[in-house]
Amino acid sequence: MNLRSPLQLLAPLITGLVLASHSTLADTPPCAWKLEANKEGVMVYSRPHATSGLKEFKSIGLIDAAPLTVFKLLSDCANFPKFMPYSVEVRILQKSGNTVVAYHRLDLPLIDDRDYILRSVHTITPSAAGPVYHIRWKPAVGIGPGPQPGVQRVTNCQGSWLLEPTPNGKTRATYTVYSDTGGVIPTFLANGGSRTAIRKVFAAIRKEVLDPKYSGATSAASL
Repeated sequence: MNLRSPLQLLAPLITGLVLASHSTLADTPPCAWKLEANKEGVMVYSRPHATSGLKEFKSIGLIDAAPLTVFKLLSDCANFPKFMPYSVEVRILQKSGNTVVAYHRLDLPLIDDRDYILRSVHTITPSAAGPVYHIRWKPAVGIGPGPQPGVQRVTNCQGSWLLEPTPNGKTRATYTVYSDTGGVIPTFLANGGSRTAIRKVFAAIRKEVLDPKYSGATSAASL
């Protein structure tokens, strides 16, 4: 019997980033965010999800690069297996305008692999401080390969990245994520794994964003 424990991603990036245990919270309004941790330059907040006994997470941290550079990195999901924690396979299934549909597979500690198919929308909004970049994702229904032997399919994974400019040219990154586990996992293990995974995602992005391929002159429009 496989007793391995999952870690939530997302997104993708991060992805991202893992949760599913239904409760009687479906009709209650969203709760306020509660600060759970402030370590390694990342503040991690959580709140109960409306349809689950598990948590939705929001994290905020600075990244030492311009928002466009971070946006280019996070838009390059095909490269995630090279640097994102747990990501071992990403296949672009569809790409049209600012929308991408991709298949993701994760190799998580102590449990079977997880996979999911996401539709992400990439947008840019002007602000007085400079362009603000937003990536939002949710499950893509009826697209891509079916469940694979030995890989647990995750059917609910949704979240976002918000990349805002700071006065000193860095990025204030806000990452939100909620996902099911793709299996029956104790709540405390899933939530604890999620907090750890979030910090790993920020650390990986802070390192990879230094690659000149992302800090070059390519504009966001070319993505």
